[in-house]
Amino acid sequence: MSHIIIQADFKTYIKDFEQHLKTLFRETYDFNKISLERDLPAAFKAEIMKKNPLAVAIPALHGGRGVKVKECLGVLAAASYESLALSLMFGINIALFLEPLAKYGNYGVQEKIFKRFLEDSAMGGLMITEKAYGSDALNMKTSYREVENGYKIEGEKHWQGLSGAADFWLVTARRRGENGDLARDIDFFVTDNAVEGQHIPMVHRYNNLGLYAIPYGINQIDITVPQEQRLQSGSTGLKLMLDTLHRSRMQFPGMGMGFLKRLLDETLQHCQTRIVGGMPLSNLDSVKYQLSRLQAAYTICSGMCCFSVTNSGIEHDLATAAIEANAMKALITDLMQEAAHISLQLAGANGYRLDHLAGRAVIDSRPFQIFEGSNEMLYGQIADAVLKLMRKAKETNFAKFLATYKNTHESIGYFAGLLDFNVDGAVSQRDAVTLGRIISRVLSFQFVLEMQGFNTELVESTRQHMYTDIQSLVGQYMSKNMAVPLFEYQDQSDWMQFANA
Repeated sequence: MSHIIIQADFKTYIKDFEQHLKTLFRETYDFNKISLERDLPAAFKAEIMKKNPLAVAIPALHGGRGVKVKECLGVLAAASYESLALSLMFGINIALFLEPLAKYGNYGVQEKIFKRFLEDSAMGGLMITEKAYGSDALNMKTSYREVENGYKIEGEKHWQGLSGAADFWLVTARRRGENGDLARDIDFFVTDNAVEGQHIPMVHRYNNLGLYAIPYGINQIDITVPQEQRLQSGSTGLKLMLDTLHRSRMQFPGMGMGFLKRLLDETLQHCQTRIVGGMPLSNLDSVKYQLSRLQAAYTICSGMCCFSVTNSGIEHDLATAAIEANAMKALITDLMQEAAHISLQLAGANGYRLDHLAGRAVIDSRPFQIFEGSNEMLYGQIADAVLKLMRKAKETNFAKFLATYKNTHESIGYFAGLLDFNVDGAVSQRDAVTLGRIISRVLSFQFVLEMQGFNTELVESTRQHMYTDIQSLVGQYMSKNMAVPLFEYQDQSDWMQFANA
């Protein structure tokens, strides 16, 4: 570990790290070639970790840089400019292991583990998801019971990033009572794979569609951990989980930032140098529209990062911050996927390759819309939470309520004419998802407005795109489309019966 790297001011630190990654990914190694294989080569990964990027998520008391959100997001953005998979690897470590350990862990356990991260480039992850329950975490079947000097934990988890590769895990489980019943609450335990009796094997590896650098699979748990390796929340495990997941969702824009900037930089350059019909591709009006969509996504992501810096540090309790956290995660990941599609389309046939930035971007960004809560579920939860607040305030007009909400009261003025309608009575789930998409855009545009001095042309272009999106979503909401699938659809539905011979 370099003491100079850890102690450097952040501007120097991040500039050095960005250059280090650029050299590794584009000169020392050929990442386009490496990206076709699963896992990062050990030597390549070791070179990346020489700069100790995860030090940003370790408290200064333990030799790290102090768990400052701005620095954590900066490292995530630097990584995702070169590789979204690498950034996700860092994101898993930072938001789903190091930060909750720093906030809720036993001091002695922290000291030992943080030392391993700083000196041995250790990695950690979080185990919540189970096969039969997915996002329904409260029904997980992994259980624990007290034994002499510790806890016996048994169960099975899957789809954990870094399965079979992480050195440490935070494992979630429910207490099993004397009668075999499982408690409703959830507890978190730290495990150390290097300790006999705590090793969690990956018993089956998945062939994940993208993010080849990260192993995923099924993990069998049959371990015993000492008492001090249980996280202490001070309240309930459910609140600890919500605080952790909401903080993680508020850091998704860090992963999105470098990813979007790289797509924007590469696509702008391509469209300015690609000649079609005697002129640059960028001269075409429809291309200008698509490029401005990329810039709007970049601008929205910038606003989200600024909001996150102020509001998502471990000193904050984010258990009740569902509206903002869910909006940031769902919208930025939707924008990441849209940006990847735009970049691939403008790259033409060359983009349709896994060893091309745009093709890889489409595949690698897609699961971001699914993990840590599918976006449809999160949009629905956003709408449900806002509608609950509207009922409490006895306000039925959508625009009038958003004018009173703290994180939409500035931005609503730009969209009030579109949202001047009443929402009363029950709302269908599909309409709730649509309302959630609308709320996320109004909310996120306020984050943009709060960046004093940010490029005004980018802000105005973003306003126009958000207006277009919201107008379209309002049309979708107002259409009251209640179409449902016909499961026995085969009757009178074979087109050949209706084709004139």
